Amino acid sequence: MPGRRGAPGPALVPGDVWDFVQGGSGGERTLAANRAALDDIAVVPGVLRGVGTPSTRTRLVASDAALPVAIAPMAYQQLLHSGGESATAAAARAADVPFTVGMLSSTALEEVARTGAALWFQLYWLADRGELLDLVRRAESCGCRALVVTVDVPIMGRRLRDLRNEFTLPSGVRAANLGGSPSQAHGRVPGGSAIADHSRAVFDPAVSWSDLEWLRGQTSLPLIVKGVLGGADAARAAACGAEAVVVSNHGGRQLDGAPASATVLPEVVEAVPEGCEVLLDSGVRSGTDILRALALGASGVLVGRPVLWGLALDGAAGVEQVLSLLHREFADCLTLAGCADPREAGRLRTITGPRGVDRRGAGRRGH
Repeated sequence: MPGRRGAPGPALVPGDVWDFVQGGSGGERTLAANRAALDDIAVVPGVLRGVGTPSTRTRLVASDAALPVAIAPMAYQQLLHSGGESATAAAARAADVPFTVGMLSSTALEEVARTGAALWFQLYWLADRGELLDLVRRAESCGCRALVVTVDVPIMGRRLRDLRNEFTLPSGVRAANLGGSPSQAHGRVPGGSAIADHSRAVFDPAVSWSDLEWLRGQTSLPLIVKGVLGGADAARAAACGAEAVVVSNHGGRQLDGAPASATVLPEVVEAVPEGCEVLLDSGVRSGTDILRALALGASGVLVGRPVLWGLALDGAAGVEQVLSLLHREFADCLTLAGCADPREAGRLRTITGPRGVDRRGAGRRGH
């Protein structure tokens, strides 16, 4: 995978764009913790199970998929490659995995939909509820299969790399789903981040559970609530009608010092009712990470930065390479763990952390 030997880096993209992609908030402690937590999870394989060649296919929320992976929502992908979100979606279609179109996509939803990919659409909480509802209707019209409601960004986290770089969108990259006209994201802010200023201008920092209930009443599309890091919030999201929750700290880009997603995944899995899926986001880099997530009770994972690395390297072909490698790695992991399919991976034992916390998959709820 691009990034396994070292991600593309500023040789292919401008340094400030590279920092925008790679950076986290604050001292980037949560960013680092995501990888450390995943690396602390040991999966105990089963043997002599007569598995043969496993199937990697599964169903994530409302989408069939070749493996338990969906591409996470990521903004402004034309920063990395001129093909932007359309290139990434084309690769997702080729790989047969869902692609989440970001609200802050640099390519309009309607154009991305023409790739024929299985699409989910991300919603941030806009202060203008009329504009938010218009986006919901556009997602419905474009055949999106779910709405990914991001709930951990009342404001954008303090991303110090962006502040030091005074990060600003170039004139040719715009928030295509929000009208596509120049915005505050294009005006340099001395000592600040233009995209953070733009988000403050359009996001609602006072969003509440009643808003999620309101949204549930506005659409029949499945709701996937992204940005949950505790069992109580996950259960509340399910009670509000969410079909799935994503355990995520936004890739370490929001509250620095928040727990690693993998650390709280078991708590969330135990808290939600049957029928509410749990996905893991933040730090996933390999087929082994996918297996780890499933063994801890997740239905699948969202993959973010590695997809952007592939996009920067070679557009749609680069993203296809990333997804192909994840597929091969995950298939190998299933075989080596003695699992015939992703569902069986949920029954594996895991041993986590220096004190060796032992979790037995067969005792947790199924997927």
